[in-house]
Amino acid sequence: MGEYAIVTKQLTKRFGKRLAVDHVDLRVRKGEVYGFLGPNGAGKSTTIRMLCGILDPTEGEGTVLGYDIRTDAEKIKEKIGYMSQRFSLYEDLTVQENLEFYASIYGVPRTQWRARIERMIRMADLVGREKDLAATLSGGWKQRLALGCCIVHTPQLIFLDEPTAGVDPVSRRNFWDLIYRLAEEGTTVMVTTHYMDEAEHCDTLGFIYKGRILVQGSPAEIKATQLQGQVWEVDCSPPARGFEVLEKMEKVDEVVRYGRLLHLIGARDGLSEARVTDALEKAGIQVRRVEEVAPSVEDIFVSFVGLDERKSLRARLRRGIEEE
Repeated sequence: MGEYAIVTKQLTKRFGKRLAVDHVDLRVRKGEVYGFLGPNGAGKSTTIRMLCGILDPTEGEGTVLGYDIRTDAEKIKEKIGYMSQRFSLYEDLTVQENLEFYASIYGVPRTQWRARIERMIRMADLVGREKDLAATLSGGWKQRLALGCCIVHTPQLIFLDEPTAGVDPVSRRNFWDLIYRLAEEGTTVMVTTHYMDEAEHCDTLGFIYKGRILVQGSPAEIKATQLQGQVWEVDCSPPARGFEVLEKMEKVDEVVRYGRLLHLIGARDGLSEARVTDALEKAGIQVRRVEEVAPSVEDIFVSFVGLDERKSLRARLRRGIEEE
């Protein structure tokens, strides 16, 4: 299998007439953190379930850790860890008891339980909470325990499907610290998310939308090569009026609200600080600052879809951040 932990070719899944995953080609290197990005319903979870041997592909092929996803599903399940968005902890069991239960499910020899479980407790920073019921843990602590449960058998590859959905920002950051540690130890991590800010934590990104891969590469590569226009950050007052004015400017593709700031995306040769400032001031709008900035991962992702879909997609992506 060479340098890759996951390889797929034209991987496709249909549910009746609905095409959920559309001829996806993936290459995930051993030991990397691969971020699989897209809004809810884009096909992320369906792809992961095929890679885990839970769903059979309709078309295409793939290997996971060298095993064929069609014929070696049971072998794949033994070698991987899988944490879904709704990973099932037993809330009437303690932290220790949950880890013991999953150690038995994954076939860890009883002679290794103590060492493995102690390691998971230290990794998840749950020392002193071993006897606490899972039901009493906060959302962030539950996610740490769930991660410990899914890797208690020391898998070479782990799939994390929306692992930080509904978790507060501090807990999200702490959870990503755990992911980094695992990757540094040589574990391959494939994580799905619709939080665009989490993309910066990944070695490689794959953008999926309506079941199709739009682009793959490192965050730096994608930012450097994929957005054809410029991004300007505008601080003006009132921003709502500024939004209306800038949206009507020639050469402007899109205007996005970021709190009191505006991001203006337009043609590379069509905008300048002076032109943007002049348009706002002529409309009686106070301009504090206009400067070109690096595009965010969200800017890049949304730029791939048609203009008529951008507003709706922005709302879906940012809804996840607001729900925190």
